[in-house]
Amino acid sequence: MEPTSTVGFGHFIAQSDFVGKFLFGVLVLMSVASWVLIASKGLTQYLRGKRSSVFLDFFWNAGSLDAVQAELSAHGARDPFAHLSAQALHAQAHHARHGAARLAEAGSSNDFITRTIKKVLDEETTRLESGLTTLATIGATAPFVGLFGTVWGVYHALVAIGMSGSGTLDKVAGPVGEALIMTGVGLAVAIPAVMAYNAFSRSNRVLGGRLDAFAYELHSFLTLGEAPGASAAAQAPSAAQAAAPVRNLRTASNNAAV
Repeated sequence: MEPTSTVGFGHFIAQSDFVGKFLFGVLVLMSVASWVLIASKGLTQYLRGKRSSVFLDFFWNAGSLDAVQAELSAHGARDPFAHLSAQALHAQAHHARHGAARLAEAGSSNDFITRTIKKVLDEETTRLESGLTTLATIGATAPFVGLFGTVWGVYHALVAIGMSGSGTLDKVAGPVGEALIMTGVGLAVAIPAVMAYNAFSRSNRVLGGRLDAFAYELHSFLTLGEAPGASAAAQAPSAAQAAAPVRNLRTASNNAAV
């Protein structure tokens, strides 16, 4: 019986052929790539959320869109909401100065601003989803790469045992157990990638919904000069005031009839 010190994952890699070592190298590269993406996207999302909160707080407390434009000109756009605001304000000013001088600027100012906002939303969506395909691919394929390494290792272990002519349990358990570790390595690579993909996807959906709502508000400010529903809210007191004389006349007529 071989000493237990010679049984283990290191011994399996040392005894593996080119295919086994290549599969292990692929899993290592997958793991490094996934953790680099997880760290970079996690830090990026944290900074994006912090900067977005600061800008939105400033935007809703600003006295006018001119103040927002001045802030963007001074500090630039460092988050999706600031980027959307900067591009929409620039589109409004550009169309007011130059009009529809090119095919890309055709239509009214409202149409041009709408196209600009939609373009920025598409750009931000693409930026948010960058790297997610890689995480999804690693999460979906790493277990199968590990499984293939296990099958390959078990096959060669059984061939070596058969050639030695000794098929006792102590001769089979070590090599087969070593080969099974490749499946565990594949799962260890895939699980963090899948969890990170789900977390980033949910965060992107939430941010996308907030960005769509903000785009609707911003479009209304730029095209109507007021928030959505402001005109209806302003008309409600006017309608109540207009109906007051009618109610007074009806009350007077009812009193006279009594």
